[in-house]
Amino acid sequence: MRRSSSRNAKLAKIPLGYAGRAAVGFGRKLAGGDKKEINADLNQKTAEQIFAILGELKGGAMKFGQALSVLEAAVPEEYGEHYREALTKLQAAAPPLPAAAVHRVLDQQLGTGWRKRFASFDDEPTASASIGQVHKAEWSDGRIVAVKVQYPGADEALRADLKTLNRLSGMIGSVIPGADVKPMLAEINERTEEELDYRTEAANQRRFQKAYAGHPRIVVPKVVAGAPKVLVTEWLEGTPVSKIIKRGEEDPAGTVEVRNLVAGLMGEFHFSSPSIVGLLHADPHPGNFMLLADNRLAVIDYGACAPLPDGFPRVLGQMCAMAVEERYEELTRLMYDNGWILPGRTVTHQEIADYLRPFTDPISTESFHFTRRWMQRVAGKATDMSRPEMRTGMALQLPAEHLMVFRVLMGSFGICAQLDAEVPFMRLMQEWVPGYAEYRTAS
Repeated sequence: MRRSSSRNAKLAKIPLGYAGRAAVGFGRKLAGGDKKEINADLNQKTAEQIFAILGELKGGAMKFGQALSVLEAAVPEEYGEHYREALTKLQAAAPPLPAAAVHRVLDQQLGTGWRKRFASFDDEPTASASIGQVHKAEWSDGRIVAVKVQYPGADEALRADLKTLNRLSGMIGSVIPGADVKPMLAEINERTEEELDYRTEAANQRRFQKAYAGHPRIVVPKVVAGAPKVLVTEWLEGTPVSKIIKRGEEDPAGTVEVRNLVAGLMGEFHFSSPSIVGLLHADPHPGNFMLLADNRLAVIDYGACAPLPDGFPRVLGQMCAMAVEERYEELTRLMYDNGWILPGRTVTHQEIADYLRPFTDPISTESFHFTRRWMQRVAGKATDMSRPEMRTGMALQLPAEHLMVFRVLMGSFGICAQLDAEVPFMRLMQEWVPGYAEYRTAS
């Protein structure tokens, strides 16, 4: 109870801090300060506090922070570099769990003789995330393995954080341009129990590993052993995508080829997996991808996966094809027929055209260059209440069965923009999304 109270107290600092800064800002405005500059300064300080607290806590707070972090590329320039740094820190690591606590979890999950199953075990974690941390070890047969250990009390912390974050969703959404915070939290809530049981993750990973075994460009590490709170998998050595993003920022010209390669491989993985595996890897952030020395993409962390047994829904392919062909009258009818427009609302095909055009850029050319500028433009149009397109947006809804697909898609867009990479999006759509190629051929 004390631990939960402490976490809630930290999260409660966010609205208190926001209120205090708002009062100070109001005073500065009364004193004749520049309103735009003051508002930007308040938003930046609020964002820094939010991300500092989300990064300090594990559980749902950090999980939510990591989901937000892939939208970093959509942050407008006026919010400053520090705002971005606060977001991207959430892709890295949380404070580590002490060795004694790790050993207790291993005792409980693998038995008190767990050391006999390992030739060696490094007590220093190599990575730590929202509900667990990873240790490098050598399995008894000589294989190098990654051992993911869940934090004690992670289930309690995750549920408590999500309740608190739901109450703060409106305020958090106000300082994250383009982030649809409430659906993001609802999705994390829905998948909480699945992610807390590593046996579910092991089953997902085995399916992916079997489906991609021998693939020339994508690697999924094998599962070695598993328990509800411990997961042992093959160790893979590579360069995390977060480092490739950082190198690209420091040397844009010298890293173009690598950045384009990584973005293309990630696109291939996300588009192909529903057809190949019947599952969609639903946790797109740079910490879950790395480039191996042989230029294959390694994908880890299968706790969040969406079942798509028949591949991507055919209606999505049809809708994308209609948008590319600018057949907006047909597209509008299809949206009405499939629950994309709220009951009782009316929208015209011209309004749909004006609203959707910025989002269809990636599938309007053979290859598309994802940039922060493009993400900022799209996010700005999607959240600018003064634009007429917002009336259209308020009349639309995303059917529940498509929510995860679009969240993964937007996460992938965010990473591609961070990479400043060019991706053959049209080819991926044609190859892997049912209904897209067929409709375009028929037209």
